[in-house]
Amino acid sequence: MNKADISGNLRQIKSTMPENVTLVAVSKTQNVDAIMEAYDAGQRIFGENKAQEMKEKYLLMPEDVQWHFIGHLQTNKIKYIISYVSLIHSIDSFNLLKEVNKEAKKCNRVVDCLLQFHIATEESKFGLSKEEAHEILSDPEFKELNNVNILGVMGMATFTDNEDEIRKEFRYLKSIFDFLKQKYFFQQRQFKEISMGMSSDYLLAIEEGSTLVRVGTAVFGERNYL
Repeated sequence: MNKADISGNLRQIKSTMPENVTLVAVSKTQNVDAIMEAYDAGQRIFGENKAQEMKEKYLLMPEDVQWHFIGHLQTNKIKYIISYVSLIHSIDSFNLLKEVNKEAKKCNRVVDCLLQFHIATEESKFGLSKEEAHEILSDPEFKELNNVNILGVMGMATFTDNEDEIRKEFRYLKSIFDFLKQKYFFQQRQFKEISMGMSSDYLLAIEEGSTLVRVGTAVFGERNYL
């Protein structure tokens, strides 16, 4: 896709998506001019993976942008995003969730979060196991976290051309979502999000139940890493 045709890229992507799926335009490493081009084309939800970079862009972009944090979040960086972040996709430990709750309380906010699960074959990827999620959600301390709101789950599939493998991993994440919904969030309507799928596999992810797709390259073109 052509980096110069961000608005056209957005139109093409959205034409392939059902109404119940939300596009998160992954703007990491992109400059504000490129993000504003997407904004002017109607995109309002952007995803970043570095807290300080996200804060810099937040200060320069219009106030109605919704900022999603999609990367590995270090506890000492929560303070940079907590006052304005719309959704944290990447809660991968109980300690992180508790720290987000603590910082959100200071801002008098309830911050929406997703539990990130390790679904890929690569060991390098972050995420909870199903057992670790059970430990968190059944811990009495979890019920005391009044400044975070769990909306669903997130996962990153293996970086591979093997569609069968990718589909299998997406189905596994959907099965985790269904299990958690039934066991812990049955009466909670807000628990409805499944964040999976990126530029190369978002159509597969949608077929397997994704409600949030995180697409960067297909919107902005190949990234320029400085």
